[in-house]
Amino acid sequence: MIISIGNDHAGPDYKKAIVQFLEKQGHTILNHGTDTFESVDYPDFGHPVAYDVESRKADFGIVICGSGNGIAMTVNKHQDVRAALCWTKEIAELARLHNDANVISIPARFTSIEQAVQMVETFLSTAFEGGRHANRVNKIACK
Repeated sequence: MIISIGNDHAGPDYKKAIVQFLEKQGHTILNHGTDTFESVDYPDFGHPVAYDVESRKADFGIVICGSGNGIAMTVNKHQDVRAALCWTKEIAELARLHNDANVISIPARFTSIEQAVQMVETFLSTAFEGGRHANRVNKIACK
């Protein structure tokens, strides 16, 4: 799979651990995140991930900021992007299973790096259930 990842200054260590995990799994990474802890604006790193997912350049996206909220709001402005703010692997699983989320948003200040890697693993290995959920998901976009 091709995975696009972006993060602000709260997430360089998270991104590094996630990228290492994903590369060991054989995935290709499109890295749009910062590698420093200097304050930056999360939209500058979220929009490129959303573009990758929206244009089908990437299969999935991962975004990381302090609370996970701002960057999730940013990427959710894009059509055909469904970002889910996740703080447990159970939430990550439901985001894929019921909501067909294609971007996971991770709150770096409220999860450990180990939790973040587990959430990403769960997110990417869970298929959309479809069925009754498909009609709901089809109503999300404002087209």
